[in-house]
Amino acid sequence: MPTPRHHLNRQRRRQALSDPPAPGPRAHAARAHAPVALLPEPEPVSEREPEEELDADTPAPARTAARRRRFSPLVVLCLLTLLLGAFAGWAHHRASGLRDDPARGNTALTDLARTSEIKGQTAAAVAALFSYDHADTAPFERAGRTLLTGKAVAQHKALFGGVLAQAARQKTVITTTVTDSAVERIDGDRARVLVYADQSSVSTAGTGKAKSADQGVYAGAMFALDMVRRDGRWLVESIDTFGR
Repeated sequence: MPTPRHHLNRQRRRQALSDPPAPGPRAHAARAHAPVALLPEPEPVSEREPEEELDADTPAPARTAARRRRFSPLVVLCLLTLLLGAFAGWAHHRASGLRDDPARGNTALTDLARTSEIKGQTAAAVAALFSYDHADTAPFERAGRTLLTGKAVAQHKALFGGVLAQAARQKTVITTTVTDSAVERIDGDRARVLVYADQSSVSTAGTGKAKSADQGVYAGAMFALDMVRRDGRWLVESIDTFGR
């Protein structure tokens, strides 16, 4: 027959089996020194947007649009390169054309002293070459020898061939005065001058009433002269009467 002591021992065994053992000092120490797990470091964020991954299940229009978006910067860069190259070529060609343009060698508007010199000597040459006095032909003949060169010699003779014969008979005095001139071009020692002149022709052959009746003939003239510099002087090299 069980005694009270046996009942007490049985209750203790049941209590020991039902309650878990309390943690010991070593367990507390191990838990206190257990390493703390660190949070995973965030992956660096790239500034470049991830490219779209295309697989076999992606529809064809979507793949085409993705490729266009991927290659559009490259296409724009190529187009800009081509445009810049074309512009550089055009600019080089334009600059070469300006350097080779004959008008750039014209100093008529920039060299004012030379322009004034040409105009002054041209006016003096025209007055001597296109004026004639039947009583004193020496200045006219001297001008033809000293102020003409090249084909202007023959042109001057052709212009005055018939005039001189008539002027000798009628005892004519021809006076030519430059009213205005313009230097169209100066290229080194050559120049082209546009001349405006007034010309009068008076006959002194008549006597009495016939002489007083001749009031003379007045006319305006316009022509161009090609001038060339020789030995410090500007000579007439060509006479252009514009087909007259």
